[in-house]
Amino acid sequence: MNDNRIIIGKITGAHGVRGEVKVFPITDNVRRFAKLKHVFFVKDDGSVITEKDITLSRMDRGNVLLTFEGITDRDAAEKIRGIYLAVDRKDAVKLPKDTYFIADLLGREVVDDERGPLGKVSDVIETGANFVLEMKRKGKKDLLVPFVAAVCYEVDQEERVIKTQLPEGLYEIYE
Repeated sequence: MNDNRIIIGKITGAHGVRGEVKVFPITDNVRRFAKLKHVFFVKDDGSVITEKDITLSRMDRGNVLLTFEGITDRDAAEKIRGIYLAVDRKDAVKLPKDTYFIADLLGREVVDDERGPLGKVSDVIETGANFVLEMKRKGKKDLLVPFVAAVCYEVDQEERVIKTQLPEGLYEIYE
């Protein structure tokens, strides 16, 4: 994924016959779609397919519905099913201090104070209570670490490192 863009949703299908699409929001603020005027269509790997202007945005029973310039019928809307929507980072929602986009955590090296490098973040899981970082490790079980301030005490964006101090016994569970 391009570090200058943030994925905010995925087109899940057509809605009606006039080119409107349903979007699964990949953001915790679905209201952001109401003000959105421009997006990038991107593939799974984050590579840009095209740019599109949004002509209409609305909510319907919990779904985000969008209409794009140039997509005027159901057949055209069905053809873009599965496409991800991204925005330029400069247009992304402003985050409070010490909060991060999931995209900013993926691929980061996690380093424990006592054990050194633990692995790279391959996924971020939302549990309801907090987020959990999943790390793939060569020849070992995946390591799951809670993303809470008491455990992950620093995210260094420049060095692309998350510094941790694992609770006693957590690392041993995975060995």
